[in-house]
Amino acid sequence: MGLEGNQELSNFLGWVSIACWLVVYSPQIVQNYQLKSGEGLSVSFVAIWLIGDLCNLSGALLANLIPTIIILGTYYSICDIILLFQTYYYRWKSARRSERQLLVDDSEESTVYDEATPLLAGGAEAPTKKSMSKETLKFVSALLFVFAVGVAAWAVDRHLHRDNPRQKPEEVIEWRSQCLGWISAALFLGARVPQIVVKNLSTRCEGLSPFLFVYSISGNTTYFLSILAASLDIKHLAANAPWIAGIALTVFLDLFVLYQFFHYRLEDNRRAEALESEDSD
Repeated sequence: MGLEGNQELSNFLGWVSIACWLVVYSPQIVQNYQLKSGEGLSVSFVAIWLIGDLCNLSGALLANLIPTIIILGTYYSICDIILLFQTYYYRWKSARRSERQLLVDDSEESTVYDEATPLLAGGAEAPTKKSMSKETLKFVSALLFVFAVGVAAWAVDRHLHRDNPRQKPEEVIEWRSQCLGWISAALFLGARVPQIVVKNLSTRCEGLSPFLFVYSISGNTTYFLSILAASLDIKHLAANAPWIAGIALTVFLDLFVLYQFFHYRLEDNRRAEALESEDSD
């Protein structure tokens, strides 16, 4: 592949990236709903991510980019708002439950247990052992399915444009969209820091869907490769510099979040095994 690049390969990788980004929020939204919990994600992480998506959307509107990018930017912003709403709503409900438990008459000298009552003192639930092999198989299967959807979308797009193949658009380095691009890259990068800190302090992985970061890594990586596949010309790379820099650093931090998840999942499994052995004695 020369400096002129391969537009067909770029389109292929672009569609796979879009497929990943379309589902990136879904696992965490579903996880929050199932657990009725807003503790999995840092509020700062979601809030900064929302600001970054709004900057991306504003840059796309200013640069008059294709409708697909604008629609995706709007979709991302709506999903960020849903995650923020879930987080505050479920935390509010949890606080209400805690208040009701505090109103229980202490003179009864008995503890009232319900589904919301922690299993261990201090508010920590007893860890349960979960199969790492099943988790890994689930990740791989879901990721392959999303990739297959992306490949199918690319095939349909290629068929529809078989008589008029897509051409690489003329790129213009426009200062406003470049500024917004660098700002959004910094925000996406900074958003990971509070998430890493929160999980490092809690040393628990409950409530967090790792699929969020698996899809984010996959979407960012294929998007990065689609930029390089389109062209290695210096003007093209300069126009996309904010996104290239942001993607590279964001993927690194997302990998660290995944490392945290699997590390703390192993710790939970060890604690669960220890509790099982104590019960059997």
